[in-house]
Amino acid sequence: MDIRNFFFKNRSYTPIPLAILIIYYSNPAFAIMGVGLTCLVLGEFIRFWAVSYAGGITRTIKVGAPALCSSGPFTHVRNPLYIGNLFLFSGVVLIAGAPNIWCMLSITWIFFLTQYALIISLEEETLVGLFGESYETYRQNVPRLLPRLTTWQNNDNRSPMTFIKTLKTEKRTLQNIILILLLIILRQQFV
Repeated sequence: MDIRNFFFKNRSYTPIPLAILIIYYSNPAFAIMGVGLTCLVLGEFIRFWAVSYAGGITRTIKVGAPALCSSGPFTHVRNPLYIGNLFLFSGVVLIAGAPNIWCMLSITWIFFLTQYALIISLEEETLVGLFGESYETYRQNVPRLLPRLTTWQNNDNRSPMTFIKTLKTEKRTLQNIILILLLIILRQQFV
């Protein structure tokens, strides 16, 4: 089995050991909690914006897409969901705090950047096969992870989903964030 497929199919579950580590070592510090909350909100905003354009297909366990999404946040960066996740988890780490906060933040970034390097490699290989020249043009004009400041102009004029429909698609992520934050609070109360 291609390790990239493993990480793609299990990308919702692979961060669980990391989340347990963050909760176990949590020791919230008010001084950085605001920065953490800002990162968390920014990460969820980026995810929400991306999901509103890409739709529920982002929850699939099969690599591919029915159409190339190159509108909304996808005109600035090819992988806005992954950037959103990096901000989200960075926010959770900063909110949780830890005696070794910078080590925890480094582990989080190394984990996600490694996982996403593998997943993006598989996704791009698949998308070139599915969309050929269209995807190559997109790939040449829109960066993988560091957003371009200007919008890439193209013919994808799709409109975002409604707020409620996007919220329904994104509810699992929101539930997981709330669960992790509750576990951090409970750990502080009972340990």
